[in-house]
Amino acid sequence: MKPASALFILGLHFFLLSLIAFGGANGIVPEMHRILVHEYKWMTEQEFIDYFAISRGAPGPNILISTLVGWHVANFWGALATTLAICTPSCILAYMVGHLWHRFAHAPWLVIIKTGLVPVIVGFVAATALILVQVADDSLSAFLISGVTAILAYKNRIHPLWILGGAMISGILGWV
Repeated sequence: MKPASALFILGLHFFLLSLIAFGGANGIVPEMHRILVHEYKWMTEQEFIDYFAISRGAPGPNILISTLVGWHVANFWGALATTLAICTPSCILAYMVGHLWHRFAHAPWLVIIKTGLVPVIVGFVAATALILVQVADDSLSAFLISGVTAILAYKNRIHPLWILGGAMISGILGWV
């Protein structure tokens, strides 16, 4: 595929993804993964998980993964295209919806929409977690550490960094 056509396809996919990115990039990571790794084979599973880890470890918005994978596919222009394609439509849509949200704050239909969006967003985030666990956990012990970490994060009021620190220490000690 020629770089210009790859850039166009990449930008188009990320433009469309931006319209369903409720709550940030977490909801669209599974689709990014499918497009980049399986459909077009622009990167490997390991490269995708590495970019995901970098995007979470770096300061800034969680949508940073789009810039990183854009850079991987088409260098500077890919990073620019994916960043603009993922940010611009959702920013415009958020501005317009925010205005309407405040205008109709007490309308009964808005309460129904809010209630309906909660399971959709939870499903998007759960799909992201499932894909990341499938890609990153290459052993039974790694899978168990991910499971225990998820359960502790869900069931306790322990700060997630303590839980992640414990998982990191278990990895350093060779339990993974």
